[in-house]
Amino acid sequence: MRKNVTSMENEYVRHQEHIHKSSSKRKKRLVRRLSLFFVLVLAISGFLISTLISRAQMLEEKRAEKAHLENKLEQLKDHQSALEEEIVKLNDDEYIAKLARRDYFLSDEGEIIFNIPEPEKKKKEEEVSY
Repeated sequence: MRKNVTSMENEYVRHQEHIHKSSSKRKKRLVRRLSLFFVLVLAISGFLISTLISRAQMLEEKRAEKAHLENKLEQLKDHQSALEEEIVKLNDDEYIAKLARRDYFLSDEGEIIFNIPEPEKKKKEEEVSY
């Protein structure tokens, strides 16, 4: 039940109404500022978190790429050392003569070349035929 009450029109009532209105305006402004601040904090936090996640993914990709490239570098170093050994061997005349006899079936005077397959090659050929 609500009673009809008339408000008094005097200086004190007007002053109290003014104080009440100004305090309600301050509260509204405070709520708006806090809301805006909260939204800005959320936006900045979201941006920073997404940046952090993307950087972490990029870092993981770079680590994987580094591991792959280090593995490839090891393989290339092994290949390089094998090639350097081959260069040293190719400077030897006896090794060149052996290669020429084996690969090109060249022979010295009075030599007869017999080509006998190695047992490992036979096994590989049998495995391939299955």
